[in-house]
Amino acid sequence: MKVSSLYEFGPFRLHVTDHLLSRGGQPVALTPKAFDVLVFLVENSGRLVRKGELMKRIWPDSFVEEANLTVNISALRKALGSRQGQDYIETVPRLGYRFNARVEEIEQPAPARAAVEIAPPESDTRLTAAHIQGPQPVMAAEDHTLSQTPRDPEQRKVFALAAALLGIVVLAPAAWMYRRQAAAKKLPSAPRSLAILPFQNLRQDPDSDFLGLSLADAVITKLGYVSALNVRPSSSIEKYRGEFIDTKRVARDLNVDTLLAGSFLRDGDDLRITAQLVDARAEKILWKGSFDLKFEKLLTVQDRVAREIIDGLEVTLSPSEAQHLKPDVSVNPLAYEYYLRGIDLYSRNDFPLAIKMLEKSGEIDPNYAPTWSHLGRSFTANASFKFGGSEQYHKARSAYEKALSLQPRQIEASIYMANLLTDTGRVEQAVPLLREVLATNPNHAEAHWELGYSYRFGGLLKESVAECERARQLDPGVKLNSSALNSYLYLGQYDKFLASLPQSDAALILFYRGFGEYHRHNWEQAVENFDRAFAADASLLQAQVGRALSHALKNRKSEGLAVLRDTESMIEQRGVVEPEAAYKVAQAYAVLGDQASALRVLRRSIENGFFSYPYFMVDPLLNGLRDTTEFARLMSAARQRHKAFLMLVAKNGEGTEARAR
Repeated sequence: MKVSSLYEFGPFRLHVTDHLLSRGGQPVALTPKAFDVLVFLVENSGRLVRKGELMKRIWPDSFVEEANLTVNISALRKALGSRQGQDYIETVPRLGYRFNARVEEIEQPAPARAAVEIAPPESDTRLTAAHIQGPQPVMAAEDHTLSQTPRDPEQRKVFALAAALLGIVVLAPAAWMYRRQAAAKKLPSAPRSLAILPFQNLRQDPDSDFLGLSLADAVITKLGYVSALNVRPSSSIEKYRGEFIDTKRVARDLNVDTLLAGSFLRDGDDLRITAQLVDARAEKILWKGSFDLKFEKLLTVQDRVAREIIDGLEVTLSPSEAQHLKPDVSVNPLAYEYYLRGIDLYSRNDFPLAIKMLEKSGEIDPNYAPTWSHLGRSFTANASFKFGGSEQYHKARSAYEKALSLQPRQIEASIYMANLLTDTGRVEQAVPLLREVLATNPNHAEAHWELGYSYRFGGLLKESVAECERARQLDPGVKLNSSALNSYLYLGQYDKFLASLPQSDAALILFYRGFGEYHRHNWEQAVENFDRAFAADASLLQAQVGRALSHALKNRKSEGLAVLRDTESMIEQRGVVEPEAAYKVAQAYAVLGDQASALRVLRRSIENGFFSYPYFMVDPLLNGLRDTTEFARLMSAARQRHKAFLMLVAKNGEGTEARAR
């Protein structure tokens, strides 16, 4: 007896139930109708299939022109190619088509099971009494209705059928519960690590490429509330966009035990999603499937895939987690498409265009909270990295507030808002927000990282390292291309700082690699990295600081000061207030001997919220300022705010722990 229809011909394998054609293990892109045509031809291999028969099978309830069939046959020939100079599909003029390759039907024996199966309407899922172990229930002797065996053969058949049905109804739920409980006992105490990879576009269709990462991001966001899962963020998986996926390698690179890999095929308004959930260590497929939907139903993808992951991993949800996993509120389909395009553009660092897409989404449907949280993130990134200015910070905060008004305690909006508060001088407000997130999901790597970032601004350097290392323990790739573990640098642990940096050629990482080498007095390596960072992105504030330090090392003091003055002028014109970045401008001014400018920018940095007093007192780059009266005054201000911050953190920690209990 067959479990599923599986055919092989030439180098191809046709999985009928999975709606998948593969060649050498790789999926072959086919539209849904072309796939159906292929299945019918393969099932009738060697026989002439007339056009009318084919059209009746593929379009049973529609009147379509014969040209539709011709187009699909042409697409199939292109996808299959030829074998020994002969097409797989032969055209019989004016009559029809013949599949002329040798087809082998693969039959797999089904496991022994009860004779009666019950399938819900329109479902392939079957409930059986197979392999239910243990003693069977014995009916009481007094129950003559059930204990008497009918003598008539026909009655015996009816009786047997009824008994089988009853056994299934009574025993199958119990068996299911037993399996769930047994599986739950085997679950590891540590959270399961999961990476949801970008969905692969099976068609050369650049206009649909945005779906690859953005659909994965939507599922990642959906699962962010599940504490039993440690889900890698989009920033960790975006590098696999459009790549061939080697499961073992990717799992090793991301340090995860579970992967979800999928593909999509868009044909006009039709979309087919295919995915599989893989236990990478056991090399076992936990779930696989495909589903077709209309393009306007994109929002349902994240709900369906998230549910399959929860079921496949047999995760037990708390009531609050189950609430968060309910299907999202409806959103205008066009607004949702703009939202997904904005997500994709943000991942490509095109912040201005991401802003335009997300603003358009918000205009069409202002009630979808994720649009506003990601719009705020785009404004923040544009303000911080591209000199977007104070106006962009203001717009970012308004967007986050809108998101949280629509969906209070939304994890993404809370984390992004906390990052903005830290960057704009309100780190005291950021810490409680992040601790609330960690009370909801203590395994959220990005929340730990942002808390470490906030601690760094307030001078809690060891605590900052602990939070950031916890983040990287949960997700080794967290913030790899957009942040550095600066607290090691501030503690004077330069080797650890350099070891913590990723092997990346991103401008920010190149700058920090040069900065670490500068502190170790490896001047040549510092210059090389500073110059590479500036060549990679001359608009990045940190790259400009590196350029100035490079000039200083080359004894070009005037050129270095010119770079810094241009940078400071840009900061003032656009109202960029990110205080840690401004601090680096002050450091460079001090290195180049311009005390007045260094103290001016240092004061702005402290006033705007970077008051890492323990670091200020030992920073070797500020040695040229320490004998001045102004420096002593600035250190007094930094010390006072640092002490107040310590008290606030201790008080807030007690409150958060109480709420978590």
